[in-house]
Amino acid sequence: MTSNRTTTVLALCAVVILAIGAVTDIDMWLAHAMAGNGPVAFPLRHAWFAETVNHKYIKRIMIVLAACFILPVAYDLWRPRKRWDERLRLRMRLVALSALLVPLAVSLLKRLSYSHCPWDLVAFGGDEPYVRLLQPLIAGVPAGHCMPAGHASSALWLVSLAVFWLPEHPRKAALMGAAMLLLGFVIGWIQQLRGAHFLTHTLWSMWIACAIVSTMWRVAMRNKHYARLYQVS
Repeated sequence: MTSNRTTTVLALCAVVILAIGAVTDIDMWLAHAMAGNGPVAFPLRHAWFAETVNHKYIKRIMIVLAACFILPVAYDLWRPRKRWDERLRLRMRLVALSALLVPLAVSLLKRLSYSHCPWDLVAFGGDEPYVRLLQPLIAGVPAGHCMPAGHASSALWLVSLAVFWLPEHPRKAALMGAAMLLLGFVIGWIQQLRGAHFLTHTLWSMWIACAIVSTMWRVAMRNKHYARLYQVS
């Protein structure tokens, strides 16, 4: 996919996600479906698989995976590895940077967000009113800091693994990227079942991961040295 097409797709996806959160009731509809009609909203909130496996163990696994890229890259910066050619070095660095930047960007944006988590809303037994995306925060209501989805971002940096097939095998790269997006979405979906996030929270995290990875690749390919390595004009 060319850089112009990638930019167009990202822009269109941003518009769609924005519309879902600002215009439609999809977020609340899904949250009500997941909350159920029982005496306690979100019955899966403290389910073993959702709370312990998905939220704790999987996050730890993702941290270990991130370290498997970050630490070798850091060592290579200190003492370059002779077995790494320039292509592998670039790819490893992009993945390591993604492992740092994707969760960091999501975390920083969460601090700026006034969106509340579903389980904090009055509609689901909480104390806060529901405010749509782009609507002003009601006076006296504290910011929720719940968007984008932080837990999903712990896995979404894996989208960057697609660079190991770029630019020679774009279809394989696309498949890898799609598979890692699906993984992040599933992790985010389980959090939604717990009442921790809305759909758009997860979708924004997916968008941010794709935007960061595609931007880093584009910047790298504008470097004449790397462009020659990959024969990119």
